[in-house]
Amino acid sequence: MAIILNIDTSTDVCSVAVGGDGMIISHFEDYEGRNHASLLSGFIKACLDRISEIDLKLDAVAVSMGPGSYTGLRIGLSEVKGLCFALNIPLIGVNTLKLLTTSVMFSGKDFSDKTLFCPMIDARRMEVFTAIYDAALDEVLSPQPMIISAESFSNFLDSNEIWFFGNGSDKVREIITSPNASFIPDIKPLATDMLALSEMAWMKKEFLDLAYSTPWYFKDFQSTVPKNKVF
Repeated sequence: MAIILNIDTSTDVCSVAVGGDGMIISHFEDYEGRNHASLLSGFIKACLDRISEIDLKLDAVAVSMGPGSYTGLRIGLSEVKGLCFALNIPLIGVNTLKLLTTSVMFSGKDFSDKTLFCPMIDARRMEVFTAIYDAALDEVLSPQPMIISAESFSNFLDSNEIWFFGNGSDKVREIITSPNASFIPDIKPLATDMLALSEMAWMKKEFLDLAYSTPWYFKDFQSTVPKNKVF
């Protein structure tokens, strides 16, 4: 059994979970905002202390690589790179959109084999990071940034039931009005839902390069200048 530490800092939730063989041993979450920098190290230490108490050894670390918050993703990846280097263990990258989809698939809802899943992470204005997955978690639409309009996903919605979720789906609910579109509120990427994905990557030995791996932003970073800035 591989013991994997799972970390998600891609949105305003900071979460850490450690587990193995499909079971969560310890986990911590904070939903109060972007407190990742102040909380992440403590959450990680608490999880490592717990597995030490029960005489287990950490085998790998998995982190959400994006898309998501630029700052959150950088904080998470920087933290785990140092940990993997210090312990000489592999790093696993998890796509945040797949993580959201896994959360929905494991939610207990009754989905058909033909249901499509569309995670959305909020970006700017009417833009989201999104993708479409089928019931086998295979890509139907590859991950990408998208500006949402009334015609978005129409070619899929004409013949498929699609479930939309994630913090980007709230702002498009009034725009995508197809009878085949359904929305699931309050779905957040959490480390406790990463274990299935990280264990699969572990078995396939899909590890990231510690020196060269960077977050999966899917678009260039754009900074803004405060309105009261004086030059």
